[in-house]
Amino acid sequence: MKHLLFALLVCCSAASAQEDKSRYAKGEEHFFAGRIKESLVEWDAQVKEDPSSLPGHWQRGLALYYAERYKDGRAQFEVHQKVNSEDVENAAWHFLCVTKAESVEAARKVFIPITHDTRVPMKQIHALYAGKGTPEDVLKAAESKEGISETAHQRQLCYAHLYLGLYHEALGKTDKAKEHMLKAADLAPAANYMGKVAVVHCKVRGWKKG
Repeated sequence: MKHLLFALLVCCSAASAQEDKSRYAKGEEHFFAGRIKESLVEWDAQVKEDPSSLPGHWQRGLALYYAERYKDGRAQFEVHQKVNSEDVENAAWHFLCVTKAESVEAARKVFIPITHDTRVPMKQIHALYAGKGTPEDVLKAAESKEGISETAHQRQLCYAHLYLGLYHEALGKTDKAKEHMLKAADLAPAANYMGKVAVVHCKVRGWKKG
């Protein structure tokens, strides 16, 4: 009987894990198809059923931004900071949510300091969002090919244009945002999550090459 009970517990645990996985997978499928609200139905249910998944769920934070649930997005990126403390991208998305919910000034007052993200051009992106750098600084760093492969160079440029597009959009500069985001989508490496986000952004905004 003990062995049977143990087997049942293992099966139930495995089924629960599979359900969590399927919720995430369904949410991701919806997100990349531009079905933001549908993705959040799955991901909100996922974190409700498994609260331990919340801190690591930065993908949910992106969806919250696109769903214009900016306060919830801010909260998601703040809790993610506790488990991923040196990621410029987390600081950037937190900035974007606070800017949309309040203002650029408010976002800079609570801007998350990052000092050890060595990816190019994350240092320059962080400085830009902090109000201490320029878009030109970001592009100059990303355009460098020194000691890297063509694939890595393409990824650098994709990230540069993605975060420049997001930054300009936050500042209300739609034309510049569109220009950079379309470039990011064009440069998006295959199977790269943030490259796909650039594609989703253009899809959600209805931006196409004209």
